[in-house]
Amino acid sequence: MSESAPTPGNATPEPTDFIRDLVSADLAAGRVTQIHTRFPPEPNGYLHIGHAKSICLNFGIARQFDGICNLRMDDTNPAKEDVEYVDSIIADIRWLIDGWADHCLGLGPRDAGSPEPGSLRSAVVGRTPGPDAGPFHASNYFEDLHAFAVRLIEKGKAYVCDLTPEETDAYRGAPDRPGRNSPYRDRSVAENLDLFRRMRAGEFPDGARTLRAKIDMASPNVWLRDPLIYRIRHTAHHHTGDAWCIYPLYDFAHCLSDYLEGITHSICTLEFEVHRPLYDWILTQLELPRPLPHQFEFARLNLSYTVMSKRKLLALVNENRVTGWDDPRMPTVSGLRRRGVPARAVRTFAQRIGVTKYNGLTDVAVLEHAIREDLNAIALRRLAVLRPIRLVLTNLAPDEVHSFEAINNPEDPASGTRTVRLTREVYIEEDDFMETPPPKYFRLRPGGEVRLKYACIIRCDEVVKDAAGRILELRCTADLDTRTGGPNAAKKVKGTLHWVSAPDSVGVEVRLLDRLFTEELPEAEGRDFRSCLNPKSLEVLTARVEPALANPEPGSRFQFERLGYFWPDPVDSRPGHPVYVRTTGLKDTWAKAAAK
Repeated sequence: MSESAPTPGNATPEPTDFIRDLVSADLAAGRVTQIHTRFPPEPNGYLHIGHAKSICLNFGIARQFDGICNLRMDDTNPAKEDVEYVDSIIADIRWLIDGWADHCLGLGPRDAGSPEPGSLRSAVVGRTPGPDAGPFHASNYFEDLHAFAVRLIEKGKAYVCDLTPEETDAYRGAPDRPGRNSPYRDRSVAENLDLFRRMRAGEFPDGARTLRAKIDMASPNVWLRDPLIYRIRHTAHHHTGDAWCIYPLYDFAHCLSDYLEGITHSICTLEFEVHRPLYDWILTQLELPRPLPHQFEFARLNLSYTVMSKRKLLALVNENRVTGWDDPRMPTVSGLRRRGVPARAVRTFAQRIGVTKYNGLTDVAVLEHAIREDLNAIALRRLAVLRPIRLVLTNLAPDEVHSFEAINNPEDPASGTRTVRLTREVYIEEDDFMETPPPKYFRLRPGGEVRLKYACIIRCDEVVKDAAGRILELRCTADLDTRTGGPNAAKKVKGTLHWVSAPDSVGVEVRLLDRLFTEELPEAEGRDFRSCLNPKSLEVLTARVEPALANPEPGSRFQFERLGYFWPDPVDSRPGHPVYVRTTGLKDTWAKAAAK
């Protein structure tokens, strides 16, 4: 069963929000007969948790309303894009929307009989271009987009401009003052067509000329002040090679790619709301022959203690402040996956925070709660000691062994039980013992008693130290009568400790992860996000664990009791030498706050 498969009798209700209400209304009114959304990332970096919200929304709407969602690479800027990012995006989305593939285009082989991508004729006759062996690409439509640009020139709605980038900015004006017309704005249609043809032929260097839409330099919306729609870049493209030296800008390519693919609902984040009039202007001016897509905006995800800028995440990678885009401390989808976060937990998080029209800050604890909630139901319980201190049960013989039954997962009775062995020497956690404890300290102390989980009550009789005063071992007595079924099984103590048998346990590498940033708003204005990197975001230990943890099945999830949720790192683990990463701790600050 896939991770996303519903459990009988435990179906999750479909989410509701203002965009889904609009979709429902459009279907009910007959404005559309099938919902068609898209997710159009630029392949200039790895996807992060903010993209995951958009993925869950766009693909989720397609699944919920029996529609289709296209994966399209917005690859119109070859200087920053790479096939590595394309591959990572496909892998991340496959993982995140596991089980929703029936409503996706662009993640698998093209369906037999689908028209080839990039066909202007297919768009004109109202058919959706089909994907090839991978995702859709805006670059698939370069010929179509070029034809649309020529059509704008012919209609007197676009012109070739010779202003430099600096001059273009100066002529554009500002939100509080109108811009000025370019001195090249009134070129004839014939001259513009000739110059645009020569631009495509590679006659001019980078930056020498641009193609601009002719709209209104006095518009209060600066995005309508004769925006650039094509620029010259003599740069090889990862998908089209050296076929082009002029490339469309996002605002021109995006709306027309939506049109070519038959998108009905183009769902963007709020920063694109001011771009919507330009989106509509381009589609309207071209007088296209079939129903047009419409853009809708929602609030992006802002997550506390997290950086969302791909540019800043790239800086962390390039400056070796993390081990890569998939470093499990990173907020990237690949980082979350490597950390052991279930895809279902990310989808639950996206549904829980909802879709609104208002920007806000989401506490990262909400994400951690969703992860913890999911893992609690599926993770097998195991005993592990991160910082061992030796404990000798002096009333047991050196070869004496007592076996106890331990529960594998109290949330899942079908997971059964296992046997743990109590031997003369065991390890407990270093911070579970104090010689001079504060009030209300319920763990082990000289003369004090605690219960070893699943086993029995022990009493600390003696602390053995070396010449420097360091603790070598604790000498204790085990009260075997307090074991389950024993005559004193009902005896109560306030402290219960996790432990492992010293001779049975094995040493493994454990990586304790913490938040990558120490400040709630690492991207706050005036702050260098590097200044609040957490120097303690990674701690590497050699822990002692149950022997079964020496050879875990790949992908296994565990709760190390009293310590958190762990899984074997899929990159660095080797057969017989697992490296355990802590996915999240057991402490749930958000759930406590939400309950108040």
